[in-house]
Amino acid sequence: MSELIEWVFAQQRFGMKPGLERVEALLKRLNYPDKNYDVVLVAGTNGKGSTASTLASILNTSGKRTGLFTSPHLTYFAERFQVDGEPVVENVLLQALEHLKPHAEAVGATFFEIVTVLGYDLFARAGVEIAVIEVGMGGRYDATNAADPVLSLLTNVSLDHTAILGSSVEKIAHDKAGIMRPQVPMFTAATGAALAVLQSEAAAVGADLQPLGAVEIDSMTWEGVRFSVETDAGGLELHTPLLGEHQAKNVALAALAAQRLGVNERDIQRGVRETQWPGRLERLSYKGQTVLLDGAHNPAAAQALITTLKTLGADDIVMILGSGADKDIEGVLTPLMSLKP
Repeated sequence: MSELIEWVFAQQRFGMKPGLERVEALLKRLNYPDKNYDVVLVAGTNGKGSTASTLASILNTSGKRTGLFTSPHLTYFAERFQVDGEPVVENVLLQALEHLKPHAEAVGATFFEIVTVLGYDLFARAGVEIAVIEVGMGGRYDATNAADPVLSLLTNVSLDHTAILGSSVEKIAHDKAGIMRPQVPMFTAATGAALAVLQSEAAAVGADLQPLGAVEIDSMTWEGVRFSVETDAGGLELHTPLLGEHQAKNVALAALAAQRLGVNERDIQRGVRETQWPGRLERLSYKGQTVLLDGAHNPAAAQALITTLKTLGADDIVMILGSGADKDIEGVLTPLMSLKP
């Protein structure tokens, strides 16, 4: 690992600081790289990475030079910054980071603020036309929210990071609603109390909130999910390699966003089919055995995982779970323990 990247990760020791003033100051010092292209913000408790990667795949398929910012990475740092489906090459990343470092130190930027602005700068350097940005924790005061989106997505709202975002779905929904902008469309798959909060916030802000229409599953196999979603233009039939009813909703959200951005049906269908998003019920082979990798890390995600495994008939498996100390381990284990041979 280079000294510059080691420096970035060393900033984690300072923790998180609320507010957008540092990231805004940092963007100003770099002459607002985020103003060089359109931005789509993707927030939510679960599924925002899947949604963001699907939308980026669709936009790239349609011929747009597309940036994708996600976090965290699975294996190496550059995965967080993709242009047209490929991570930014290391020497370009390091040049941008070398330029960014003194400015970040001058404003006292935190780890995620540095990483976010690095992404915005890398996309400007790459000449992207549009960047799909996965929001980090929450929304209102997340570093990514310093940019002004042309469209926003909010996948769903459930309990996670409660010590920071709030102890109820309503409080978390209020925080995530902070990515709304006046007259800017937001699509969401949120329901119930969370949707009610979003509707109230949208009315106050003047945002164009569009709840996800009906999603009908046609078939689900280990090869993917075939489903249809209702849109303003009628039914849209899709096939995604991402597994689970929850992924169908995430993909549907991305498809609706792409449609609003002017992408035709054929490119939407192809972009959905060609989406790659490792670590989400990813199947690998090891010594003749099938290994499944998934990043479920809160009760809602664990329940979605188990529901999918049961649907696919995977009821005789050995599970290995790793978790951070800040997670609701009992809440995650409860649905996992329901899968018994």
